Amino acid sequence: MIASDLKRAAATAGELAALTGLDVTHDAALRETYAGAWQGLTHDEIIGQFGEQYAAWKRGEPVRRGGGELETEVADRAAPVVLAHADKLADNGTLVVVSHGGTIRTTIGRLLGLESYHWEGLGGLSNCCWSVLGEGARGWRLLEHNAGTLPEPVLGDDD
Repeated sequence: MIASDLKRAAATAGELAALTGLDVTHDAALRETYAGAWQGLTHDEIIGQFGEQYAAWKRGEPVRRGGGELETEVADRAAPVVLAHADKLADNGTLVVVSHGGTIRTTIGRLLGLESYHWEGLGGLSNCCWSVLGEGARGWRLLEHNAGTLPEPVLGDDD
């Protein structure tokens, strides 16, 4: 298991490790997007102080929100960490990554080969929910996104 070293993600990883017996490796590359002057502001405060910058970001333009990171820069730092750990897995192994919504979305978008403009289409990730990716014949596939319960088998009409 790999996790962001920021407090909430590290605590979540610690709880999961206690339940599963997995070891946790913390990595700063899995931290949430740094949003500069936007950090700590409410949605309304961001719109009030950075209205045009916010509107450009919502239109899908590459924006350094509050002078912080571009979404592509977040993927540049996080995706290689995920890939490096995934490469070390045994056949049919599972890598658990505990991070933050924006970092997870950009990393998934990068692994799926989507253009950054389309990453927003993946939608958000609620706290303590997860996504599942698997490797297919043509690369990574998104099997579940923003799940909050364990998946149940899909049965055919004749079962």
